[in-house]
Amino acid sequence: MILDWVPSHFPADAFGLAQFDGTHLYEHADPRQGFHPEWSSSIFNYGRHEVRAFLLSSAMLWLDEFHADGLRVDAVASMLYLDYSRKAGEWIPNRHGGRENLEAIDFLRLLNELAYRDHPDVQIIAEESTAWPMVSRPVYLGGLGFGMKWNMGWMHDSLQYMREDPVNRRWHHGELTFSMVYAFNENFMLPLSHDEVVHGKGSLFNKMPGDDWQRAANLRLLLGHMWTHPGKKLLFMGGEFGQRLEWNHEAALQWPLLEQPLHSGLQSWVADLNALYRSRPALHAVDFSPEGFQWLDLHNAELSVIAFLRKARDAEPLLVVGQLHAGAARRLSGGGAARRPLARMPQQRRVSLWRQRHRQPGRRGQRAGGRARSLPGAEPAPAAARAAGARARARAGGMSRRAAPKANTGVRSTKDAQ
Repeated sequence: MILDWVPSHFPADAFGLAQFDGTHLYEHADPRQGFHPEWSSSIFNYGRHEVRAFLLSSAMLWLDEFHADGLRVDAVASMLYLDYSRKAGEWIPNRHGGRENLEAIDFLRLLNELAYRDHPDVQIIAEESTAWPMVSRPVYLGGLGFGMKWNMGWMHDSLQYMREDPVNRRWHHGELTFSMVYAFNENFMLPLSHDEVVHGKGSLFNKMPGDDWQRAANLRLLLGHMWTHPGKKLLFMGGEFGQRLEWNHEAALQWPLLEQPLHSGLQSWVADLNALYRSRPALHAVDFSPEGFQWLDLHNAELSVIAFLRKARDAEPLLVVGQLHAGAARRLSGGGAARRPLARMPQQRRVSLWRQRHRQPGRRGQRAGGRARSLPGAEPAPAAARAAGARARARAGGMSRRAAPKANTGVRSTKDAQ
């Protein structure tokens, strides 16, 4: 159990901590320090010993008495910077004239030292969205002392990439590979968290493009990519079976969806990923070091394919091949018949369907009696047009504009690959 713990700000409601005894007891009196303009909330005064003691007691209570497995510290970036979400003239510099909140930095370091001293088996995780250095490095080395840091960049880029129609992903290949540029700067956790399925953002399932079949295929693909990417995994409840609605704290999850094969299949996929993850040390033993990862192919943008090795010091490496391009069957957008790959159709039908999908002039064929027939009054398609269509298919790799992704992330050992 990981708790979302919020020492960064608190509601300004009269029944809470704001002006608790009629004075600014927990917050700064000056609104340039004590009021958060983005959330209309109050900011703790970390310079007061009593406030620090109150917050530290809260954190340690969850660990000491309730045996929480970890704390996810919310909005750390807003604690670190005095000018967070503020314009010039709306904040007060620190004693050195800088924008760093020195009192908050001291508080976070003390929090992590106490937590890991008394509970070395827990995780204190920073939800920090900037490039602040050494967030997950020990205090004695000059870091903030967190065990792990939320990988906001991976989450944003991966979701943005998966929202794209598969045929367009070739133009966004960098969003798939860029996370490895900084993957080992911190001890990263890969989150698909509650933040992404509330406040109008939609569920993970509904973020995926296409119809229901395609959305499920894309979500399986995203989860397979997540489980093989360096970094620890965090998946918010409901994502493992394709919850369709946004998370609502006043309602239960959509468990009846598991009666549908599409959603029970997603749940089985996550179970299989977990089994693979536990059984292959290469996927988790060296998550925070370049020793555990090696690119084999990261430039195949045309087919949206990536290939890499995951490694462990005393275990067999694992070959991972992810194919995220448009190439699987989907449904025709009007007739309801299953769309087959162009390469498997009779030649005359292929030319006609290629034109239909790409809005090219020429004869339109229709499927009847197992062979392609022309519409009444239509002229036969010239050989030149058929040749042009064949060349276009070759350039497009035999894929339609609206084809769905292949939902397979191939994971094989190097021994099997040989």
